[in-house]
Amino acid sequence: MSKYPKSRTRRKFLQLAASATLSSVAVSGCGWTLANVKPTPSGRGSEDELYIYTWSGYTDQELLDRFTKKTGIKVVADVFDSNEAMLARLQAGGGSAYSIIYPSDYMVQKMVELDLLTQLDFSYITTLEQLFPRFLNPEYDPDNLHSIPTSWGTTGLVYNKQQLQPPPDDWDYLWDYQGQLAKRITLLNDVREVMGATLKMLGYSYNTKDTEQIEEAYEQLVKLKPSIASFTSDAWRPQILSGDLKAAMCYSSDANEVIEENPDLEYVLPQSGSSVWMDTMVIPKTAPNPKGAYAWINFMLEPDVAARMCERLSFATPNKEAYKLLPSKIQDNQSLFPSESALENCEGLSPVGNQVEEVYDRYWTRLTSG
Repeated sequence: MSKYPKSRTRRKFLQLAASATLSSVAVSGCGWTLANVKPTPSGRGSEDELYIYTWSGYTDQELLDRFTKKTGIKVVADVFDSNEAMLARLQAGGGSAYSIIYPSDYMVQKMVELDLLTQLDFSYITTLEQLFPRFLNPEYDPDNLHSIPTSWGTTGLVYNKQQLQPPPDDWDYLWDYQGQLAKRITLLNDVREVMGATLKMLGYSYNTKDTEQIEEAYEQLVKLKPSIASFTSDAWRPQILSGDLKAAMCYSSDANEVIEENPDLEYVLPQSGSSVWMDTMVIPKTAPNPKGAYAWINFMLEPDVAARMCERLSFATPNKEAYKLLPSKIQDNQSLFPSESALENCEGLSPVGNQVEEVYDRYWTRLTSG
């Protein structure tokens, strides 16, 4: 995205390859290759061609070929590196060829407000009931009128259990054990995630619009800053694997990957709460091939397709039938699938409006500069 302006995201390690070339993207870490990518679709297409606009690593040639074999529709996948870049392209008229787009939760809400999305016709979606109840009727899109969730995760702390005793269980651990953690922790390079986590620690909402609460969170972070090695959403990975870091704020999908490489690492979802993020599929109002778009949505909701996405990409699936197909090792993975009780205090990120966003950004600039 960044998820918000000036931020970088959980996907950044996937985006690095995409930034070099969009003609053939090798996605490291997940073992997938995105081929047949075109940076600028030309023309409005036809019913036998479908352009999708998605995140790096969310599809591969095998998946595209499987869809084509099933439907006769050729798929061309283009990738974006931020929700904001995607939105800007659509608003500038450069996205008129896309029939499926993959915005994150808060961006769905923004796109609905801008009247960019088609209201879904559920008579064409055959398997929506396969989703877990918690992913139906989300706050960012009541009754899923404009979006279908495709993957989700949380934000928390990954830490080395050999180096940290007692282990962290909440955000306040970073302050309580600041001396032990000095220059051995990183926070995400994401204003809303970092401020949100601190707000949660203080008992406030991740999405507060109260400027006094935002200022209080900033002041807490100023106290912690001397112990922070850096604000990064990707560079922490090799550092924590090498032992240079003791803990890192990160996204659950990223944590799950590094844990596979080092069994001394564990992921914790803070008790006071954190963010739950969601990526979705939507149909823009300018879609030239809505019939193909519904076919793609139904295809991605097929349990075996959704389960494959979960296994290969380390994103949790919102599809309960796909979940049943996963190996027990993945089903029981608390990093990917935390308990309902662990999620009780979590929130999805929501737009806070331009004026409040400017307040967040102002404090963020003060915190991260110098």
